[in-house]
Parts: sequence; C-alpha cells; structure tokens
Amino acid sequence: MDKNRIYYILIGGIVILVLVTVVLVLRGFGGGTSGQRISLTFWGVFDNRNAFEKIVADYHNANPNITVNYKVIPFEDYERTLLNALAAGTGPDIVMVHNTWLPKHDDKLKPAPPTLPNEKDPFFTIKDYQDQFVDVALKDLTVAKDIYAFPLYVDTLALFYNKDLFNNAGLTRPPQTWEEFNAYVETLTKLDGSGNIVKAGAAIGTAKNVNRSSDILGALMIQSGTQMTNSTNRAATFSNPVGGERVGERSLEYYTNFADPKSRAYTWNDNQNYSVDSFIQGNSAMMVNYSHEISVIKSKSSRLNFAVAPMPQVNIGDAKNYADYWGVAVSNKSPNYLEAWKFLRYLTSKDGSIDYLNATGRPSARKDVIALQKNDLELGLFALQALTAKSWYQIDNRAIDGIFADMVDDVNFKRLSIRDAVRNAESRVNVLMQNKQLDE
Repeated sequence: MDKNRIYYILIGGIVILVLVTVVLVLRGFGGGTSGQRISLTFWGVFDNRNAFEKIVADYHNANPNITVNYKVIPFEDYERTLLNALAAGTGPDIVMVHNTWLPKHDDKLKPAPPTLPNEKDPFFTIKDYQDQFVDVALKDLTVAKDIYAFPLYVDTLALFYNKDLFNNAGLTRPPQTWEEFNAYVETLTKLDGSGNIVKAGAAIGTAKNVNRSSDILGALMIQSGTQMTNSTNRAATFSNPVGGERVGERSLEYYTNFADPKSRAYTWNDNQNYSVDSFIQGNSAMMVNYSHEISVIKSKSSRLNFAVAPMPQVNIGDAKNYADYWGVAVSNKSPNYLEAWKFLRYLTSKDGSIDYLNATGRPSARKDVIALQKNDLELGLFALQALTAKSWYQIDNRAIDGIFADMVDDVNFKRLSIRDAVRNAESRVNVLMQNKQLDE
C-alpha cells in the first residue's frame, strides 16, 4: 500500500507539473507572457539609441524577461525599408508612424487590445486617450474605438525671427496675425534699384526653396476655415467655398503673393537661397518652421540672434496650429504584439514621456507634461501650441506634398490661375483617394 501510494503521488506530481508547463507555454502564444523571454524589435527614424536608452533599461529592470532592441533607419529610406520588411515577414514588432500615415498603412498595424490576460481593467480606452493626449493625436491615430498608435510628441509650425533685424527696423514684438505679418514683411524687405531682393522680410511664397512649404500652405488653409476633405474623408474638397468665401483659393493667393513682384508683399522668389540657410545667414528676417530647426540653427550659427514666436493666426481668438509628429505602433505580424503594446503604454506614460522628451528636446503630446514644459524658454510655446494643433486626412502624405508644391509653382510660373491651380490639385488628390478606395 505504501509503495502504491508513493507511486500514485509521483504520477500525480508529474501530471500536475506537465499541466503547469503546458499552461505556461500556452500563455506565451498570441503576444508574449510575463515569464517567457521575449525580444521586441523596434524601428524608428530621426531618434538615435540615446532617446530610448533609459526607458528601455527601466522597463527591462521591471520586466526582466523583456528585451527591446531599437534600430534607427534614415528618413529617406524608412518607409520603403519598413514596407519591404513587413511584406517579407521580417519586419519589426514596433514601428514609428507619421501622424498622416493611418489612411494608407492602417492595414499593416495591430490595434491596441481591449484587455490583457490577468489584467482586470481595460488596457487603454478612448477615454484614457482623450484625457492623456492632445486632441490632434486622437484624430490622427485612432479610428472609432480602435487605438492604432500612441504619439511620442507633437510638433507644430511657429515663427522664427531675427531679433537684430527686428530691432534695426524698430519692431518691438513678433507679428501675431497674418495681417501684421504682411506689414512686417513690407517693413523688413529691402530691394535694390533694379527690384532685386537684398534682404527678405520672410522666406515664404515659393515651393522648392522654402522648407515645409506645403505644410505652411496647409496651415493657412486650415486657419482660414478651408474644409480639406468631406465629412467621410472620401474626397478632397479644399476648392469648395465656405460661407460663400473661396477660402482655399484665397489661402493660395495669399501665400504666392509673397513671390509676386507686383505685390506689395513681394519678398521672396525661386532665386533665393534655401529658406533655412537664408535665415541662418541673416538674409531673411523671418521663416516658419518646426521646433527641431532650433538645434539646427544653433549648430550652424551660434551667434545668430534669433527667437521663436507663436505661429501667426487668421483669428487669434480661434488659434489653429499645424501639426507634424510621429507615433509608435505595433505591426500586425508581430508574434509578441501584447508585450509590444505593454511596452508602448509605458513608453508614452508620463514617466516614459519625460525621459524621451528630455533626451530629444521635443514638445510633449501628453497634457500633464505640457503643464511641465509650458514655461520652457525654447519648447514652451510649441508645447502650448500642441493643445490647438490641427491636421487633415491625407491619403498619401508624400504624394500630396508634391501636389501642393506643384500648385504653388503653377501660380508662380503663370501656368494656371489661382482657381484652376486649386481645382487641379484637388482633382489629383481625389485620384489618389479613389485609387485607395478601389484597393479596399
């Protein structure tokens, strides 16, 4: 009897051990576990390893079984390299996505899970998203109740100005409205006797030699109330009148007037140096750009006496600032998507965001961190502008950037009228949207 009892006890112990092992293994399928060793691959752009070093180390200390390997890919190659890798089944678990990419790449991403195994509360709700991140991120990176990405930061266009040129012209503060901007341009622009530009009041009005020219034009359209697409995002509508006003056309006319020698606002043309270089060299009193240009300017001209002011507005009481930023998402082919999403939740938490933003010098997408950044001399205005940041539904951001550049050139080179240029651009964007719909 004693031998039989020992025998049955041993058999029972072995069975229990096998069952426990099976359960632990099964828990590892479909996204990883807290016990299984998992290596997450993370591809990004612009940010080097230092941007995530502390975050990854802290997360690994709290989750010893999880390793995150980050790889930076040059911007020019990033999208193509990523798409090729995903198609070949060799892509990363975690990817960086531009804020305009969801319309063309949502089918390659795995939305955040509603819940996680062994967690009673929801993983991350739309209400959580609304409470923690700025509005533009909710609009760009979620669809209905599906969360496709978390924002790492939110950058916006702002006004860079040369303080010495302002002081010499007796200008005591930067312009707050576009009407004031025009007056400043007239004051600051210097022409020689032949009408050649000696000193530009602002680097604005053309396409190829103005950095982020399509974004600036898009910002003017959005500020003026232009409806960039219809309510279902199935068609571009920026040529349509709003309240009886052809606001899209008026925005294009306003922008290109700065490159029209017959205009009082004439200050720029295609013969000028590249806008960022011209500003750094002191040959342009103003330019419109994003926060990352601050470090570029300082690295190239440490003595340039410049400052950054909020983006001029059509209506100060209804500020609209143009957003450009990157988020983090999970590939729909990741075998460890649950663990990937858990890491992203930490990465974009308050603590994770502070570490990332301190390492990169970027403005926050989190409301609680904006409260900490708002008094920062360099990032404060960008952080606050994120609260009023806007974007628009772009079916293919790179193609649309080229279409908007052509729209500007069509006017400046007298190929088309203002109205025809806007309608032609709208038609080209609609072709892109129709092609996408046929593929669905």
